[in-house]
Amino acid sequence: MNPLFIFYKNIFAGNSLLIGLGMSCLFFLLAFFFPWLGVLPALFFWSLIAILIIDVIILYRTKNGLFAIRETSDKLSNGDDNEVKIFIESFYPFAVKAGIIDELPVQFQKRDFWIPSELLPRQNKIISYLLKPTKRGEYHFGDIQVYVQSPIGLISRRYTFEQAMVLPVYPSFVQMRKYELMAVSNRLTDIGIKKMRRLGHSMEFEQIKNYTPGDDYRSLNWKATARKGELMVNSFADEKAQHVYSIVDKSRAMKMPFDGLSLLDYAINASLALASVALLKEDKAGLITVSEKIGSVIQADRKAMQLSRIMEVLYREKSRYLETNMEALYATVRTVINQRSLILFYTNFESISAMQRQLPFLKRIAKFHLLIIVFFENAGLKELSDNPAANVEEIYIQTIATQFIFEKKQIVKELNRHGIQSILTSPQNLTVNTINRYLEIKARQLI
Repeated sequence: MNPLFIFYKNIFAGNSLLIGLGMSCLFFLLAFFFPWLGVLPALFFWSLIAILIIDVIILYRTKNGLFAIRETSDKLSNGDDNEVKIFIESFYPFAVKAGIIDELPVQFQKRDFWIPSELLPRQNKIISYLLKPTKRGEYHFGDIQVYVQSPIGLISRRYTFEQAMVLPVYPSFVQMRKYELMAVSNRLTDIGIKKMRRLGHSMEFEQIKNYTPGDDYRSLNWKATARKGELMVNSFADEKAQHVYSIVDKSRAMKMPFDGLSLLDYAINASLALASVALLKEDKAGLITVSEKIGSVIQADRKAMQLSRIMEVLYREKSRYLETNMEALYATVRTVINQRSLILFYTNFESISAMQRQLPFLKRIAKFHLLIIVFFENAGLKELSDNPAANVEEIYIQTIATQFIFEKKQIVKELNRHGIQSILTSPQNLTVNTINRYLEIKARQLI
C-alpha cells in the first residue's frame, strides 16, 4: 500500500488544531474591518502550520511508537462480568496521551467505547475493562485502534493492531465454580444456601467412632461402648450415586427477558450449577431439554467428563417458539430414567390453565420420580403491585397485577395438592433456591 495513503489514513485533527484554525479564520475576517491588525493573522496562521509540522514529525519520527495486544480467557461466562485486559506499551521518548478503541462484538451494541490513558516515556501498562454478555454463542472481536497525541496535541496518530478473534460465551461457569468452591469447603451458607438438619439415618453404615457432643444419642452402640469403656456411636455415610436430572423447557414460555437474560438462560445457568454440586456430592447428574420435541438427552452419570458434556450441550441450546410437547417428555422420562430419581423441571406458567394442560403428564412422572417444578415470579408484575397508585387507571393496573401474582401462588397450591413439589422463585435467586431444595431433599432422604 502507498505509504502516503497510509499516512493520510492514520492522521486525525485534534480539537486544539480545529480551534486554532477557527481562530485563524476569525483573525483574517477581522483584518478586513481593522487594518491595524496587519500581518498578525498571517503570522498566527503560519505559526500554527509550523507547530503542526513539528507535531507530525515527532509523532512519525518513531516508526512503531506503540504496541498493544488483547488478553482474555478462551471463553466468556454468560450473565457474569468477564475481565478483558489490553496490554499497551509506548516506545516514544516523551509522554503521550492515548485513546483506545477495542472493536467489541456486535451483541453488545456499544458504539461509544473509548478508554483514555496516558503513557510516560517508554512505559507499559495493562488496562482492563468488564464485559457482561447476555446471550450464549460466538462473539467476534475486531481490531484494537489506539489514537496517540504528543504533548503538543494538534493531531492524533492512529495505530491499528490486528486482534480479530472469536470467543464462545458459555453458560455461567463463573457461577458454577463459585458454588463448586463453596461446596468443597462446606461454606455454601455464605452465599445463601441453607444448612439442612439431617433427619434419620441413611442405610449405608460407615464406621463406629467415639462419641462427640452433638452426635445423635440414638446411634449409640452399646456393645462397643461396653468393650471400650467409653461412649461409641455408629456413623452412617450419606447415600451416594443418586440420580439428579434437570429438564430444561426451551419453548416460548422461557423467552421472557429479565435483567438482560432470558428465563431459558437463567434455567441453563442454574442447571449447570446444580449438576456441579450434585457431582461433588457424589450423585449422578443428567440433563434433558425439550420444546415441541425432545432436544438433548444426557443420562445421569458420574464420569469425569460428565460436567463438560452437560456444559457443551447447554451452550448449543436455543429457545423455540412452540409449546412444550409433554407427551414426548413423559415417554422420554419413562424410557431413559430407569430408577427413581430427583427431577427438576425448569419451565414457566403464567396462568393456572397453562399449568392444567400439562398437569396429567406431570402427575404421571411424579408417580415414578420425585418431581420438582421450577417456575418464575414475574418481576414486572411485582413492581407494578408494589408501586402506590395515583389514579383510577393505576388502581386498575395494580389490581390486575396482584391477581396474576395471586394466580402464581395458586399454581403452587394446586401442584402440592397433587403431590408435586414446586419452587416459585425470582430469576436472580433461581440457583440458590434450586440448590437449597436439592440439599434439603438429600438431608431428608426423600429420593
